[in-house]
Amino acid sequence: MSRKAGVAPRLAEALGIILGTEQIPLRLRAWDGSEAGPPDAPVLEFRSPLGLRRMLWSPNQLGLSRAYVAGDIDGPGDLFESFSALSSVGKFTELKAFRPPTAGERLRLMRTALRVGALGLPPAPPAPPPEEMNVVRSGRKHSKQRDAAAISHHYDVGNEFYALVLGQTMVYSCAVWDDENTGLDAAQEAKLDLVCRKLDLRPGMRVLDVGCGWGSFALHAARRYGVDVVGVTLSHEQATLGRARTADAGLSERIEIRVQDYRDLDDGPFDAISSIGMSEHVGREQIGDYASHLHGLLSPGGRILNHAISWNAGEMPADPDSFIPRYVFPDGEMLSLTVVMGALEAAGLEVLDVEALRLHYALTLRAWVHNLEANWDEAVRVTSEGRA
Repeated sequence: MSRKAGVAPRLAEALGIILGTEQIPLRLRAWDGSEAGPPDAPVLEFRSPLGLRRMLWSPNQLGLSRAYVAGDIDGPGDLFESFSALSSVGKFTELKAFRPPTAGERLRLMRTALRVGALGLPPAPPAPPPEEMNVVRSGRKHSKQRDAAAISHHYDVGNEFYALVLGQTMVYSCAVWDDENTGLDAAQEAKLDLVCRKLDLRPGMRVLDVGCGWGSFALHAARRYGVDVVGVTLSHEQATLGRARTADAGLSERIEIRVQDYRDLDDGPFDAISSIGMSEHVGREQIGDYASHLHGLLSPGGRILNHAISWNAGEMPADPDSFIPRYVFPDGEMLSLTVVMGALEAAGLEVLDVEALRLHYALTLRAWVHNLEANWDEAVRVTSEGRA
């Protein structure tokens, strides 16, 4: 093929069909060396026809996710710029499910795929990358066994990897930033302290940390506020490092970290309960029982803090084949603020305070991405390129 009639111009035409625009917002670079699209736009690389085959066999997020994780496509520049460019296109300016191509558009896309060599034998779709989670898709959703498998898939991938991404605090939830120059570690310390203050912690209190991660909140609360903490997690690797950090801090008598499902907790009461970035794993059907069980573990007059990613654009699309449930949080469910508050109140709890940290989360995610990119070679070494 000549450069004019190369792969990239044909892909640009196909992308225009998918996005519903004649002016694509990306610069496309194909495996044959051809390029197309605005010269100053963010670059999207198609490294092999296999990436297109993945997207043809699994349209929408799943095929795109598989192609990216497998390394068949890549964004070598700033991914945030690429997302910003896509968000400027009409189809992506509203929080709605992506509209599949029409029958006529599908035919044009298939012709393009044939011309660029994306179709061929064998006719079966390419195998998913090994980083994709499938095992938890069997068995009853949110059973203890299935939840344990889902948590292990995401968190038991190596503490070294998470240390590279999360930094010294090892906090895997939204930080609280004074401004963009605060720094990740300081912002995470501020968030931990905010939780302690909202719980009104005082020396001698007994505190439960549900989904304790690597023990960061437990360490902060015990060290700064003089409380005793029981932390529970389903991740064996988190518990191992959390116990080691506790011993290194000389707080083993004040902090106990268990590998335990919160539903098996029966040694209350606790004066305060924190749940930081954990209730996304509970699920809509279980959220009422979750609230009731924690209430039953709480001393009269005690406080619970529930910190979670919320979905406030109506009902969250229940698509088990999108990127997040396949690669990030299997069986995870982001619930609306209304649903969570309703469950807490139905369990007999009074809502005293609600605070949104959405803008803070944007800064936190960018900091994690910066750490990952700065430590990319090491991150690949301790896990896999697909995982990283």
